[in-house]
Formats: sequence, structure tokens, C-alpha cells
Amino acid sequence: MITGASRGLGAALAERFAAEGATLVLVARTPGALEEVDDRVRAAGGKATLVPLDLTEGEAIDRLGGALAERFGRLDVLVGSAAELGPLSPLGHIAPAAFARVMAVNATANWRLIRSLDPLLRASEAGRAMFVTCVQARAGKPFWGAYAASKAALEAVTMAYAAETRRMALRVNLIDPGILRTRLRAQAYPGEDPGKLPDPGTLTEAFVALAETACRHHGQLIEAAVSTSGHGFDPSA
Repeated sequence: MITGASRGLGAALAERFAAEGATLVLVARTPGALEEVDDRVRAAGGKATLVPLDLTEGEAIDRLGGALAERFGRLDVLVGSAAELGPLSPLGHIAPAAFARVMAVNATANWRLIRSLDPLLRASEAGRAMFVTCVQARAGKPFWGAYAASKAALEAVTMAYAAETRRMALRVNLIDPGILRTRLRAQAYPGEDPGKLPDPGTLTEAFVALAETACRHHGQLIEAAVSTSGHGFDPSA
């Protein structure tokens, strides 16, 4: 399962995991964009179940877990890549509803996914859960307070989940893709030349490595750019 699968990193991961032979469950808010990704997946010989879903709808996430249990009985890999930038503004100027939505998409939704899908990940012989984070969670940068708080919360939740599952075959990690040519990046830096930024497809190798049954990483924050360059990352370590 990949969230945020309709564009950017999520879409690139969908195509890459399809190429690896995975049966996909693709989650995103926009049906049309999901269908475009599905067309590319099918053209490459893959197959996917599309789930148009707003991740702020917690009860829908709960129902999704039940539906997947009935259809598949297990979940081998969960990639939480959906993200909401929210307003880049002084904290005192952010509307409560805007702050709440950023927290809902980036943090609370991933907790709901863990809550709903944990039994399915445990049912896999080698369940893998990875959540996309960002250096802003630890940077203390002005005007990024809402986004930073949401990613810091995501990191705390992920590390707690990893600690709770350390005696199991399940592996839980955080992954920071770094700078990529995505819509979220364009929103944050509208004056930047996107042609000079790495394509999301160049960073998918680190995610595939973390999904391998041989991967021993657990409760770690992996920098995808470092992983893809081949330095400092051994999935079997």
C-alpha cells in the first residue's frame, strides 16, 4: 500500500514497486490522478487496487483495513508518503483549521493507518512499514512550524511503533527523501527552477531496499539520497 500515490514520490514508488512485481493498493484523494498512475502501472504489466480516500477521514481508514483483510489477508509493505505542506506563516497567524489539517494528514492519518493495518503487517512473513519524513521536523526553521510539528509527531509515532514491534519480523522505519521535484516542493519554493531538482523516480531504490525481506533496519531514519548513492546503507545490516 502506498499513500499519496497520485503524484510525485508516491506515483514514482507505485511504478517502481509495480516493476518489482508487487500487487499494489494505491491511496490518494484525487480519483483522476490515481487513474493516470494506474494506466502507467498497467502499461508496465502491473496491477493495482485504487482507493480514492481523504486521509483525514479516520473511519474510512478503519474500514480500509477490514476490506484489505477480507481481500488479501495480509499486507507486506506500507509506505506512508502522503503529505500536506500547509501555510508557511508565523505560528500566531495560522488558522486553527489549517494547522489541524496539516497535523491530520501528516501525523494522525499515519497513526490511523498503523492502528488499522498493524494486524495485516504482522500477518506477513516480513511486514515492512516506512513513513516519509523531512529534515524540517528537526530544523527549527521559522514559518515552518505547522509542517515541522506534524513531521516531528510522525517521527515520534513511528519510533514508538518500531519499539513496540522490535521482537517481531515486522520492520518499521522513517525515510527522508531529501529535495525532490514535487508539488509540495514547488509550493514551498515557488521561485525555484524545478528542472534543477532530482526526479522522484531517482530515489525509489532506498524504499525498495527497505521493503526487502533481507532488510534488518528497524527504528531508523534513512536518508534516501545517501542510500541511493550507495554510501552508508546496507539493507541487510
